[in-house]
Amino acid sequence: MKCVNQSANVAQTGGLPEPSAAALEQSARLVEQVRREIEAAGGFLSFSRFMETLLYTPGLGYYSGGSAKFGEAGDFVTAPELSPLFGQTVAQQIAQVLRHTGGSVLEFGAGTGKLARDVLLALDAAGVLPERYCILDLSGDLRARQAETLAALQPALSERVVWLDSLPDKFTGVMLGNEVLDAMPVELVVKQQGNWLLRGVTWESDQFVWQDHALPDELRQQAEQLAVPDDYVTELCPAAQAYIRSLAERLQAGLILLIDYGFGAGEYYHPQRNRGTLMCHYRHHAHDNAFLYPGLQDITAHVDFSAVARAGIAAGLQHLGYTTQANFLVNAGITQLLMSVDPRDTARYLPLASAAQKLMSPAEMGELFKVIALGKGLAEPLAGFSRGDLSRLL
Repeated sequence: MKCVNQSANVAQTGGLPEPSAAALEQSARLVEQVRREIEAAGGFLSFSRFMETLLYTPGLGYYSGGSAKFGEAGDFVTAPELSPLFGQTVAQQIAQVLRHTGGSVLEFGAGTGKLARDVLLALDAAGVLPERYCILDLSGDLRARQAETLAALQPALSERVVWLDSLPDKFTGVMLGNEVLDAMPVELVVKQQGNWLLRGVTWESDQFVWQDHALPDELRQQAEQLAVPDDYVTELCPAAQAYIRSLAERLQAGLILLIDYGFGAGEYYHPQRNRGTLMCHYRHHAHDNAFLYPGLQDITAHVDFSAVARAGIAAGLQHLGYTTQANFLVNAGITQLLMSVDPRDTARYLPLASAAQKLMSPAEMGELFKVIALGKGLAEPLAGFSRGDLSRLL
């Protein structure tokens, strides 16, 4: 083993906003907890375990520590936060499936609850309400925010919403995840002198430090399939593949619709992408220092959609489509929804038009974000993938 690329958890902030004293104290408590875990593990944590601890430790992790995450006051903006048009358009695809299968909607990682609200309102308007709208979210803090958002709905809708603590044994309908896969812990791997190593974290000189170990056999086969040069760092995400298998086991009939930023394997593991895709988000700044402000910043990696598709097909799911977010939204009817608003009503129309541009522009979310559909028992082609399907890139 050897230490590489040392970087302190209080390293260069690059002009990032300074956290409050209370936030820094909370971060320090998390650092101490991780330090003890590293010591108990013999001096080394895989990056996936490090990332999981920083994001999900109860009361201290990024997603469970209580700080604002979404919108202007948070660290990033998601599509449902930009405009109700996003949820209304996604609902058109959900409605097509529910008309065929019946059943419920199950949303993973529902954020502030705005996507759930917009989808339910649109499904109600279309006359295709689900039996239940289920939410599975690991964060108690976010559950509370979701409950507050959805409590404003009329009782006929809000009473359909239930929160789950685990996946149901059987499910029929639509499983929905917007920016869920990118938050799953990843393993970092590095190729040096023709050999793949596992990159993880140790504690040295009062700071987190990168350290490389031998790659476990269960990851080696996947890494050795990558045709990349030496000195190449990238991510593998066994958690995402296991997640897809779990969904496949439970889905009786219906659709798994996942929206996230990422690529097919050919682009993800391009020789020039030799530093990987790991990214951190703090107060609307993006950077690559995963050791900065533990518990106060989001840590993500792009999605390898080829691996997602392979896992689904191997688990018995049908691959039903893969395209850009822009193509999906246009196919599912976002243009018609925008046209239903009178342009002369500028106070309403202009914000919607601006948000639609951000959702679909290649320079914004339109091409980096992809939509993949997996399912069972659906014979009718999905409207959202009627044009611009990119499955050949998987």
